[in-house]
Amino acid sequence: MSSNSGNAPLVLVDGSSYLYRAFHALPMLTTSSGQHTGAVRGVISMLRRLLVEYPDSPVAVVFDAKGKTFRDDIFTEYKAHRPPMPDELREQVEPIHAIVRAMGLPLLCVPGVEADDVIGTLSRQASAAGRPVVISTGDKDMAQLVDANTTLVNTMTETTLDIAGVQEKYGIPPELVIDLLALMGDKVDNIPGVAGVGEKTALGLLQGLGGLDAIYANLDKVAGLSFRGAKSLAPKLEEEKDNAYLSYRLAEIKTDVELEESPADIANSEPDRDALIDWFSQLEFRGWLEELLAGDGAAVAATETGNVDYEIVTEQSQLDSWIEVLRQAPLFAFDTETTSLNYMEARIVGVSFAVEAGRAAYVPLAHDYLGAPEQLDRDAVLAQLRPLLEDPDCLKVGQNLKYDMSVLANHGISLRGIAFDTMLESYVLDSTATRHDMDSLALKYLGRNTIHFEDIAGKGAKQLTFNAIKVEDAGPYAAEDADITLRLHQTLWPRLESEGRLASVLREIELPLVPVLSKIERQGALLDVGMLHRQSEELGKRLQELEAEAHTAAGQAFNLGSPKQLGEILFDKLELPVVKKTPKGAPSTAEEVLQELALDYELPRLVLEHRGLSKLKSTYTDKLPGMVNPATGRVHTSYHQAVAATGRLSSSDPNLQNIPIRTEEGRRIRKAFIAPEGYRIVAADYSQIELRIMAHLSADPGLLAAFQEGRDVHRATAAEVFEVALDQVSGEQRRKAKAINFGLIYGMSAFGLAKQLHLGRNEAQAYIDRYFERYPGVADYMERTREQAREQGYVETLFGRRLYLPDINARNRMRAQAAERTAINAPMQGSAADIIKRAMLAVNGWLEADAVAARIIMQVHDELVLEVAEDVVDAVCEQLCQRMSSAAELSVPLLVEAGVGANWDEAH
Repeated sequence: MSSNSGNAPLVLVDGSSYLYRAFHALPMLTTSSGQHTGAVRGVISMLRRLLVEYPDSPVAVVFDAKGKTFRDDIFTEYKAHRPPMPDELREQVEPIHAIVRAMGLPLLCVPGVEADDVIGTLSRQASAAGRPVVISTGDKDMAQLVDANTTLVNTMTETTLDIAGVQEKYGIPPELVIDLLALMGDKVDNIPGVAGVGEKTALGLLQGLGGLDAIYANLDKVAGLSFRGAKSLAPKLEEEKDNAYLSYRLAEIKTDVELEESPADIANSEPDRDALIDWFSQLEFRGWLEELLAGDGAAVAATETGNVDYEIVTEQSQLDSWIEVLRQAPLFAFDTETTSLNYMEARIVGVSFAVEAGRAAYVPLAHDYLGAPEQLDRDAVLAQLRPLLEDPDCLKVGQNLKYDMSVLANHGISLRGIAFDTMLESYVLDSTATRHDMDSLALKYLGRNTIHFEDIAGKGAKQLTFNAIKVEDAGPYAAEDADITLRLHQTLWPRLESEGRLASVLREIELPLVPVLSKIERQGALLDVGMLHRQSEELGKRLQELEAEAHTAAGQAFNLGSPKQLGEILFDKLELPVVKKTPKGAPSTAEEVLQELALDYELPRLVLEHRGLSKLKSTYTDKLPGMVNPATGRVHTSYHQAVAATGRLSSSDPNLQNIPIRTEEGRRIRKAFIAPEGYRIVAADYSQIELRIMAHLSADPGLLAAFQEGRDVHRATAAEVFEVALDQVSGEQRRKAKAINFGLIYGMSAFGLAKQLHLGRNEAQAYIDRYFERYPGVADYMERTREQAREQGYVETLFGRRLYLPDINARNRMRAQAAERTAINAPMQGSAADIIKRAMLAVNGWLEADAVAARIIMQVHDELVLEVAEDVVDAVCEQLCQRMSSAAELSVPLLVEAGVGANWDEAH
């Protein structure tokens, strides 16, 4: 693809300039494995833009070569003040070079000179031949190269400089830019310049007398120039003459470098598509990868990984053959296509299977658009599939099979034999990855751009439901889903087996939990809708009162939801102290700022209360009644196994994890979660589970003794830290000790503790020091964990779950410290997550095996919530606590406290 047509400009890219600018300008991006990618994305984005803007131009990318240059020989202190390249940037240089070459762009690195000199030489040669040149750079020094044929383009600021542009921006023509740098110097490159001469003085000299030679030939005229300080400048210039001319030599871009390439030799070549796919996959550049892999519609996309055999099953004989194939297969991939993403409402439109890579089938069952082809009867097909789907010995793999299990339950089928789930395989392999959906995994692990749902269904308000999609379009899409799922499993499972105990985390915790969560979701929780409506009305009245009180406190009406208006009143009108500023320099009105101000001022307190109640009303009391399923009278949340990096479950629609418990209004929402007639709500909660895990992990004798003897651990800590007898600990001392106990397991610093307890930093540090003196095992554990994290790049829970820490060895101290705090806390929080999951498995197994008149309806943090028949409440509470306590063997007891009530709040 030689790109040298006509008189298209030669584009010369200052790669070294863009490398640093992209690194500092863009956020610190990393892949799921911790590989830094921000600079790569920035530089390659700029190159892609140039290729669009100059489609017929050859584009050469020039980087500094390793080692010294001739300028170091001239001046040993040249660039001496520059810090070494950060490790996070250094690791991105080779990927950038490799991608540039794979894009088919010439890449130049010439030893002994800088990238500027190579660009200068090529630009002068091309310009002398009358050829236009575009230099893409962010470096002001390059302005000296601008001439009638050469312009500068800065793709980051989208600015262009020609001769007139240089004159307007710098106040001098391009030929005096070197003289400007020689006089004023350059701190970045450690070019000395003339001591005491800044930009304004240098411009005054250049505009009044001309270049460096003219200035030194006319030193007697300097005093007569009209700028400030001119009268006394000549002696200083005379004294600094050597520095001025040294600086000129350092700042002057060399334009006669001996190069193997001439401008005429520079041409783009065909991109190496396979290499780009490899790099974009490795660096997780999803959008660019999709562009590369995009074909001409669904049919092309479906065949990208080679020959595939996708069959659309519309005849009974085909189905019979497939069922026999599935029955004989050691493992098959299974997927459903449905009418809705809501598992309670969804009905099956079709099913797909795959038994080996590239061999899959789709069975359409309920496509009902006008002109839809005849399909097999859904009920009859599902009845024929039921023995296979319910057979625990027929092993299946799927992607997010919890959803398929719930949908099948709507048709009376109990899915069994779940051997693998690719979403969970990916999650257990690396929980810090942000996406575990099939399309993302296909791109990441298979380099495959799948047919997306939007490709066949459209987007937005006009998007079709699956039953309205043509069978000929639905077939390749659905069959590919099963095929890709099987391929992903074949890729992910060997990796899991080779990484520590990750395979057991998947097999013993995550996979068995799938049917339990499906059951809990479908069970749902009963709501008192009338109570919520009354709460909404009361909250609405209180919000109006708070708004009026806030207006009075402010002395004027304003929008409490506007950070700008609130900031003006708090900091301009009322002149409250500015605690923190936004990135743009404005005083912050963030929650933590208002909390600090609320200790001393009325208006921030009122705004905080208004914010909290407004969120409660909009998120829960207004919204929950509309989420009740009319068929069941219950709300049915969705639990997510593959979201939280620590292994904790999260929930949505509604989010049950975030209902506040510390405020009366929040607890009132829990009152609306009620028991049906003849039942009671039982809530069983682990007591201080993360502290108990800390005691186990650290093996600190003091902590172990406190828990083993059943002492109040916060009171025990207070007695140690404040050096008082156990029975002399005050309520305030216990409160501080509790903050220390929980703060330290989250890696809290003295600064954070001081802020939380409203102490001086030295006093907070003294508390922490005393804590570690009394509990040295904790300090040892923390240091040991930091060291292991730095060596391995990850930490593990008690059961082998891993949390990767890409920033643990970052040169940026703040990011490294944040990773260290995560390293200390993750084994505790992750182990707690594993324990509650193991408890759910044990409790559900017991309830099913013994046919107990009780069912789990919610899991929130370290708590299980059940509906229990009134006549078995006492027996269930005893067994429930016992089974939850036995979910892990620790060096200290796992204490579980169970409460009973007519609603969730009473039971908690």
